[in-house]
Amino acid sequence: MMLRRVRVFSHPNSLLVGHVRNLLEGAGIPCDLRNWILAGGMGDLAPIDCEPELWVMPEDEARARVVIDQWRQGAEAVVSPGARLLRGWRCQHCGEWHDDHFDTCWQCGLERPDP
Repeated sequence: MMLRRVRVFSHPNSLLVGHVRNLLEGAGIPCDLRNWILAGGMGDLAPIDCEPELWVMPEDEARARVVIDQWRQGAEAVVSPGARLLRGWRCQHCGEWHDDHFDTCWQCGLERPDP
């Protein structure tokens, strides 16, 4: 029997999808990654059908959307009681958001500024 899942994120950039997957799993939200290797099918398949996607259980959807929205807004907030804080920094050059443990912007290569 297949358990029902809800798609919470998709994007043509697989690195970005992988980053969001790490955010969700770091917040204690298990997710399924789908279409990870379908990029080779573009041309025969519509590009939107080949985008990597993240799916979660229905009971995790609301929390997953909070994590994704916070990431998109660059906000720092607690996801749930006892969860770790989502901390990070925004690149001063390109505006890309990074988790706190990264010291170099993956987008443009600029070093993290001193606090």
